[in-house]
Amino acid sequence: MTLDLPERVDIREVGMRDGLQLEAPVPLDGKLAMLEAIVATGVQRVEVTSFVSPKAVPALADADDVAKHLGRWTNVHFSALVANTRGAVRAIDAGIANLEYVVSASDSHSLANAGRKTADAAAAIGEIATLAHDAGGSLEVIIATAWDCPFDGPTDPARTLDVVRAAAHHGADQLCLGDTIGTVTPQRTVTLIDAVRAEAPGLDVGVHFHDTRGTGQANALAAILNGVRQLDASVGGLGGCPFAPGASGNIATEELVYWTEDAGIASGIDLAAVVAAAAVTERAVGHELPSSLYRAGGRSVPRGAWTPAQG
Repeated sequence: MTLDLPERVDIREVGMRDGLQLEAPVPLDGKLAMLEAIVATGVQRVEVTSFVSPKAVPALADADDVAKHLGRWTNVHFSALVANTRGAVRAIDAGIANLEYVVSASDSHSLANAGRKTADAAAAIGEIATLAHDAGGSLEVIIATAWDCPFDGPTDPARTLDVVRAAAHHGADQLCLGDTIGTVTPQRTVTLIDAVRAEAPGLDVGVHFHDTRGTGQANALAAILNGVRQLDASVGGLGGCPFAPGASGNIATEELVYWTEDAGIASGIDLAAVVAAAAVTERAVGHELPSSLYRAGGRSVPRGAWTPAQG
């Protein structure tokens, strides 16, 4: 048996946003050190922060300050997550016009995350798309709890598809399906991706997996085999959702790069540089990272080749 693998995938680094949102606030210089190390990996897309309530997510209260420093890197597509129109205006005013608008497919998570039900959150897609496009940017609609909700249980696929239809109708440029609490498995992964493509054939579909139950990389492989080319990952496996009890880190960037590279799939990301970025991140957050590859090392990047003190 041989796997029908693509020549290339596009990995978005989300450690600066999803990775840090559950952490104690990291000082700006620590964040900029992380960002410099992340950009040095060769990654072309970075989710750099979110423009949300500082009271709700104090770890990202310095979004405007982070945005002021992005001009030093001109070859990276920076994006920011927003939860409403106010956040979109803030992001654009700060100089980030490539927006990710998160809409939860389940009402309970939507209320916890954004203070309104799914239908009300989806109704704002058009306004946010117009703001992004008028500023010369783009809008990606990220569908949280696309498969399962920590409060409501399994998400009815019809609810996810309702958000997909709204995104397609109101001018979104791209979709991303989020496994917010890390419960999905490969078969359900591809079943929903197929349904989303049938509902919105003109939109690219990306994926955002959490590794809470150890299935994240298996889901990534399933998605890639099913034609997905855009995947989110977080340096060191850092991350989680503050509004989803029990949601732990994202799939680790270095682990995704390790196995895709070994399979002959290019990403343009240097594995050794990601490991170095994980060391910088570990120092910034002040605790060990969950990534298995970071702890063990890869065949070409032995764990003993660096220490947290060396970076």
